[in-house]
Amino acid sequence: MRPYNAFETKNVKFLVDKQIDFATIQITETGLKKSILDATAPVRAFFKEKKVHDYDLQLQGPEHKRTIDTHILTETSQHLTKTSLYRPVTKKGDPRLWINKVHGIEFLHANDIFALIAHKGILFSVNLTTVDISNVCHLQIDTPLKDLVLELSHEKNSVSDELIGMIRDKMTDWMPAKILADTGIGRTVESALGIEMNPFKNPDYKGIELKSHREASRVRNTLFTQTPEWSLSRLKSGKAIVEEYGYTPNGYDHKSLHVTLTANRPNPQGLGLMVQPTSGLLEADEFSQIALEDGSFRKIKDVAVWKLLKLHERLLTKHRETFWIDAETKREAGRELFRVTKILHTKNPIPSQFDVLLDQGQITVDFLLCRNSGGDTYSFKIKSKARSLLFPQSETYNLRTI
Repeated sequence: MRPYNAFETKNVKFLVDKQIDFATIQITETGLKKSILDATAPVRAFFKEKKVHDYDLQLQGPEHKRTIDTHILTETSQHLTKTSLYRPVTKKGDPRLWINKVHGIEFLHANDIFALIAHKGILFSVNLTTVDISNVCHLQIDTPLKDLVLELSHEKNSVSDELIGMIRDKMTDWMPAKILADTGIGRTVESALGIEMNPFKNPDYKGIELKSHREASRVRNTLFTQTPEWSLSRLKSGKAIVEEYGYTPNGYDHKSLHVTLTANRPNPQGLGLMVQPTSGLLEADEFSQIALEDGSFRKIKDVAVWKLLKLHERLLTKHRETFWIDAETKREAGRELFRVTKILHTKNPIPSQFDVLLDQGQITVDFLLCRNSGGDTYSFKIKSKARSLLFPQSETYNLRTI
């Protein structure tokens, strides 16, 4: 998608400030002529999160096409149409969509950028290139677009306000962690809020992800976990990686591999990351331990890969809105006590920044393979100081008590 112009940037910023969840899509010249658009990774992730449509479950062919009611919103009116969601038989079934035109209404042109908003199972489409959303919302008269923005903004604020109120009521006084472990505080926070353990795709609380850590800790924050694309990788499983690069810890009778991989710098096993934007891949590679004259390291061979678009999808699904919870801790009678002191509330991460921060070593990947507890994990983690670069929209709530 092309960069936003100044008018579109103003519209995007207004929607973000109002906490409106949306995906954007550009009307290409070819797409306009053929009435067909690619459903990009951010759009697919948005549809899946909002339970509008899951392309992963859709079979190829016209008989499996799905249509969904869609309202095209102008500055003063709305027009009901349909959006087609499908995967063609050709070209590997790449996901497609198209918003049907409305007779007599000229609402799009080549290269226009639209915001897609989902609400109560219905899609709403707004032309960010031509509609002045902030002006519409400041009009004295009510319009369908203004009503939608205000309703969604109120709902979003009510969820975050509800969550802040629950944390303030339950966790600003000292309370014991459920277990004495790295994950003890996070598990206790979620338990106190009535949230089941959630290592999977979706956010924790009504669309808001929770990430808790100790105030004094300088550890990296986990963004999400994602298994490599084994079909594209040289090594086809975590077990194969351990066989080639693992070690046997003292007191164990089998190999494991608990290591951190960083871009452009090999770890003691010679493993590191390499961002390949041209091919759209993130590689885990083996590198020579001897630096070249320019300070880089020579790649020896591939290990495993991820698709960058898939990682962007995970980021947008997991962290569209996040509470980063800081907790003050102390020890008493062999137990860890904590209380929440501060919450950083972030929204709408920038996928392109994810790639930059990977390349800069601000986002890393932890391999936790062949653990006694079972289950290999590949954890993408970000340094605390880099969060503002990935999440530019943020607000801090200070809950510290005397």
